[in-house]
Amino acid sequence: MAKIGIADTTFARVNMADFALGIIKKNSRHKIERYTVPGIKDIPIACKLLFEKYKCDIIMAFGMAGPKEIDKQCSHEASLGIQIVQLTEKKHILEVFVHMDEAKKENEIYQIAKNRAEKHALNALALLQSKTALTKFAGTGRRQGKEDEGSIKI
Repeated sequence: MAKIGIADTTFARVNMADFALGIIKKNSRHKIERYTVPGIKDIPIACKLLFEKYKCDIIMAFGMAGPKEIDKQCSHEASLGIQIVQLTEKKHILEVFVHMDEAKKENEIYQIAKNRAEKHALNALALLQSKTALTKFAGTGRRQGKEDEGSIKI
């Protein structure tokens, strides 16, 4: 049985981790370790600790960035930090970020957050199965947060 790490923030306006936890609990018996931090730039250290101190096998990192340029910059910096942790730990971190300017209405943001969290929870479970568990979906234009784009066929 694997251990899934959940890193999330108090800054997010939607509790995306709860959506993912529902999917994980419904579809597996993996253990879960949750680490909640204040903001998006705190996520990389939470991920590092989830791997090192709490011995997680994979992590889902949930963050929500505001619509302003500084919010986008902070999100980018957090993303770079997450990439560094992935490379140093040699383990997957699924970055589940939602940007407040992805939609105009709050109910749309909520639906994007829910969809993205649930789909990435399924991705995490697949990655725990094997490195080829998602191969059947390669090139199919799958999206997390909105409708799939589909494959380009000529």
